[in-house]
Amino acid sequence: MSKKVYCVAQFQPKPGKEKELFKVLQSLEPNTLREDGCLQYVVTRHIASPFAEGKSFAIAFNEIWADMASFEAHCQREEITTFFATYCVAETGLAADWNVCVYTDEPQDFDAPVLA
Repeated sequence: MSKKVYCVAQFQPKPGKEKELFKVLQSLEPNTLREDGCLQYVVTRHIASPFAEGKSFAIAFNEIWADMASFEAHCQREEITTFFATYCVAETGLAADWNVCVYTDEPQDFDAPVLA
């Protein structure tokens, strides 16, 4: 059974704050990539394409974690909680909105073998 957790963390910057927010988010990458269980942690920005016209926030982290415990430990790190308090929750923050979701690659009711 796969234990991987896939996270998409999207951020909508306040008007005129996209470059500044992107830079702050990039600064989270080096320490996060050193965390146990972090398999991928890349901040990206939305680009236009006629083949991908869906709705999206301007900035998104694409994350892969070895398991839910690793993801949850990451979320509780001081650097991450301080980021959300300072740049998302605070009135003076750079983000107008954010959306963090986690996913699994397992189908619902997957009948995987039980490993002893």
